[in-house]
Amino acid sequence: MEQPDKKRLFIGRQPILDCKKELYGYELLFRAASDHDCAVFSDQNQASAAVIATALSEFGLHEILGDKLGFINIAASVLHSEMLELLPNRQSVLEILETIRLDDAARERCLTLKAQGFMIALDDHVYSPEHAPFYMLVDIVKVDLMTTDPQELPRIAEELSKYPVLLLAERVETVEQFEKCKKLGFRLFQGYFFERPAVLNQRRIEPSAITMLKLLQQLNTNWQIDEIEETFRENPGLTYNLLKLVNSVMTGLREKIRNIRHAIMILGINHLRRWVQLAIYAGGSENSVNSPLLEMAAVRGRLMELLMICQTGFSRTSEQAEAAFLTGVLSLLDALYETPMENVVENLNISDDVTAALLHRKGLLGTLLHLSERLEKADFGAVQAILATTNISFEQLQAAQLDAFRWRSSIEADGEEN
Repeated sequence: MEQPDKKRLFIGRQPILDCKKELYGYELLFRAASDHDCAVFSDQNQASAAVIATALSEFGLHEILGDKLGFINIAASVLHSEMLELLPNRQSVLEILETIRLDDAARERCLTLKAQGFMIALDDHVYSPEHAPFYMLVDIVKVDLMTTDPQELPRIAEELSKYPVLLLAERVETVEQFEKCKKLGFRLFQGYFFERPAVLNQRRIEPSAITMLKLLQQLNTNWQIDEIEETFRENPGLTYNLLKLVNSVMTGLREKIRNIRHAIMILGINHLRRWVQLAIYAGGSENSVNSPLLEMAAVRGRLMELLMICQTGFSRTSEQAEAAFLTGVLSLLDALYETPMENVVENLNISDDVTAALLHRKGLLGTLLHLSERLEKADFGAVQAILATTNISFEQLQAAQLDAFRWRSSIEADGEEN
């Protein structure tokens, strides 16, 4: 049996949100490629050390995180080692695992790390008054909703609220849980509740004024279709509006939209320019740059595009790659608009392949979408199984994921400069 290669790690990023459902940071989860669901390392200390070393030297934390905070699990021996000082202190939240004994030695080490600028979190923590010295120094206390008695949660939150800590609710899976925890004083939340619509209504998502002005400038000069298409690719909310616009203006359109470029060409530059001018004049609220759904949509679109290229060997400008990108950015439309995907797809007039992928995860696009979703949820066993049905290697998946993270980070950096 082949020995697992400990350096071949999947990357998982689990979003951590604030009370406004905006991105606060990510917990970084790594798993050996040959391991499925459990760590191949002999103990937590080895696993923790390997994650930090690999993240720094092979992935690059900035490539994975952009400008967001990174929550990293810290085991006992790693806590007391010098390797932590290699991490970027202003971007790292050190999660003290629940297996670490919270004694005087651990407290002194945490005080030293705090003095160096690190944030400290207690992971999967079970409240006890005897840990008061730690509650006075750590920044965040994480409470796992799945292992905490719901009847005890209000008391735990009340006790912890007496200390200068942020309360983070882990494994929040429903909007109802999110609202309950928020009322109890939790200010950070981890889980995929934000992907699930709370109510069925039509929610508007406005493109930012900066993006619209940029697009208008591109349309008013010697416009290049590649530049205009790229602006839409970088802004999932704008892409949604484009598809709606095409179906509103081109009433009775029989031809189904294959990709973003196709939608632009069907609409025409003149119609597009008039719409941009109208949107700028009308104004409206801007999308939050920290929306986890828009972040996920952009990264997912880029990842699917790259995976399609790996699978087929076609170029970036091929219809297959373009359709993969479109599928990725549309796949969170139901959560963004808080309405069933069937209702949304029905109004967009997109191709049958894209529709089958979005509604039923059918076809090659459906397989790549499913792969992207399982990777986001750190379901590495499922990722391994799906990879086995494709022509995509582990190395290609890892490279595509890093490229998608890097691409999204570069967009945010460009937006800040503008």
